[in-house]
Amino acid sequence: MKLTADYHTHTYYSDGKNSALENARAAEEAGLDTIAITEHGYSHYFRGLHRKETQKWLAMVAEAAAKSRVTVLRGMESNIRGVSGLCDFTEKDYENFDVYLAGIHIVIHYDTFSDTRLGWGGWLRKSLKIAPSAALRRDTTRAYINAIEKNPLDVITHLNFQCFADAVEVAKCCRDYGTYLEISSKKQHLTDEELAAVAATGVRFIVNSDAHAVGRIGDCKLAEEQIKRVGVPLEQIDNIDGRHPAFRFAEFKKHL
Repeated sequence: MKLTADYHTHTYYSDGKNSALENARAAEEAGLDTIAITEHGYSHYFRGLHRKETQKWLAMVAEAAAKSRVTVLRGMESNIRGVSGLCDFTEKDYENFDVYLAGIHIVIHYDTFSDTRLGWGGWLRKSLKIAPSAALRRDTTRAYINAIEKNPLDVITHLNFQCFADAVEVAKCCRDYGTYLEISSKKQHLTDEELAAVAATGVRFIVNSDAHAVGRIGDCKLAEEQIKRVGVPLEQIDNIDGRHPAFRFAEFKKHL
């Protein structure tokens, strides 16, 4: 299994350590042909891209594209802000970006106070190894599904990392709407049993590094180990062995 493109990397404009150009050159060295620079979304209190810095960030990414041999895409790892599926990435932002990722994170501006349980409640229960309530699992699942249905999401990142959802139901929604599920090589976010059940839905995957430093650009070791262990069909992974995914965000923008 050889990674073709890494669609989830961060720079110092969110919580990464390097510039877009350094990430792009690391992608060249890793033998990739494409990299996406995907900062945390605007509603992240401490680790997100600030709106007032967007133009500087765009200039940095453009410089990386001009000075490297790989395709460099402008992306965002948006935050799912509540059960409604609201994300912090709106149509007025679309023209500046090429790739639209989204996930559940903790320290963000939630849609309502009640929605804080999706992140903080999940994190606390995972940390204390306490099983989630049926209501928390239901609402977290609904947050993912609403986000997929209401937004032209390319990728759901690290499903069930520090939160609880019915992974199979989320995968079915991804399958039906053309959104990819990420298999992260930074952290195992689904158990082997969950990944096997998710793969059985026929959902399409991409493998990403979620790199926050150049040393991890293109790293797919952890993901590859789990994929082999579980027996995920490589034909369901669309950014390996020369393949590229068909992202729905790009298609959506054609009709704006």
